[in-house]
Amino acid sequence: MTETLQALGIDRMSVLDRLQLVEAIWDTIPDSPVDLELPNWHQEELERRVIAADADPNADIAWDDIMKRLKVES
Repeated sequence: MTETLQALGIDRMSVLDRLQLVEAIWDTIPDSPVDLELPNWHQEELERRVIAADADPNADIAWDDIMKRLKVES
């Protein structure tokens, strides 16, 4: 844990208290990403994935099939 977590006593909080803290912090984040900048590498990765998806439109997997695989493998 970082020194900040220790200094604030977060490392000594119960799991439930930490989850409630995370929820409280999450609730302070605005719904619209007005102050968020998309890093260049994120945009580049999105573009790479769109190109890859367009190049092989049959490579997609149905959501139901993904869920079935997860249930079988877990």
